[in-house]
Amino acid sequence: MEDSLASRPTRRRPPRRPERQQILLRRALALGAGLLVLILLVLGVRGCLNARKNRALSDYARNVSQIVDETDQTSKSFFEKLDDPGSLSVTEFVAEVNADRSAMDNYASRVDGLDTPGDMSSAQRSLELVYELRGAAMTEIADQISTALGDVGSEKATAAIAQQMSKLLAADVLYASVSRPEIDGVLADNGIEGDDVPKSVFLPDGTSWLDEGEVSAALGSVSGSSGTATPGVHGLGLLGTSVNGTELNSEGSTAVVAEETPEVEVEVQNQGESTENGVTVAVTVNGETLQQDISSIEAGATETVTIPLTPAPSGEVTLEVEAEPVPGEEVSENNEASYSVVFE
Repeated sequence: MEDSLASRPTRRRPPRRPERQQILLRRALALGAGLLVLILLVLGVRGCLNARKNRALSDYARNVSQIVDETDQTSKSFFEKLDDPGSLSVTEFVAEVNADRSAMDNYASRVDGLDTPGDMSSAQRSLELVYELRGAAMTEIADQISTALGDVGSEKATAAIAQQMSKLLAADVLYASVSRPEIDGVLADNGIEGDDVPKSVFLPDGTSWLDEGEVSAALGSVSGSSGTATPGVHGLGLLGTSVNGTELNSEGSTAVVAEETPEVEVEVQNQGESTENGVTVAVTVNGETLQQDISSIEAGATETVTIPLTPAPSGEVTLEVEAEPVPGEEVSENNEASYSVVFE
């Protein structure tokens, strides 16, 4: 019996993994899965952020491109009529220049209001300066254009317009050398293709428009400028004259208290059918003539000029007041008046 038991083989159970080892393995697998999910989430969020950033950069570039394209159209419109005004009258020409100025003001406002991504902040600052220069130049040109198209003060106004052309040139250089390269550089750094902003040259033909003679010749071809009257009735009239608020009477003497520098206020009406530009009002006292210009008076409108009397007269003097006749004016008797004034 004992021999048979001794000869029977002993059964061995396969080794079992300790439970602790299994727990650690399961934890490692869970941790690995968690890390994988976290990595995927981070990559997904980063991808979304990058996509959002790129969309913002592309939107910015497209908005700039739209403004630049519209600006170039305004430039084309302005310089084409300056180069060849055709049959435009002075009034029509001035109105169209004012429309171009308003358009430029609109572009500048839109540039200031652009939704600017952080990477474009430097480019945005330079772009704002570009449009600040362009807007200021067009505003000054529009302010000077009526006088430049008239007789009195036209030379000085033309010189001022030519000077503003230099400001437009400076804006072109700034855009070409700073704004555009910076915008396109940021797009390239972020792997964005196809959204580069276009070139923008507001001042055409190099530096030819910087010449006062070029500007003067162009303005001289506007119908009705340079002393040539437009068709229709032309005429001015003096409606009244006062000194320091005291109305003068041409039928007798008027006493005026002049504690400070006397100021003559002359009210002039355009009694014709067309806008008159560069109207000169003159006051003569004690043999000395003082002048003041009215840049423009629309048909039927009234403008008032103020002319200080320096040196201040004293005692009884005669004031001779005249609104100088405009081209085409045939009756000018009501353009002048004489007053006796006693300064106390």
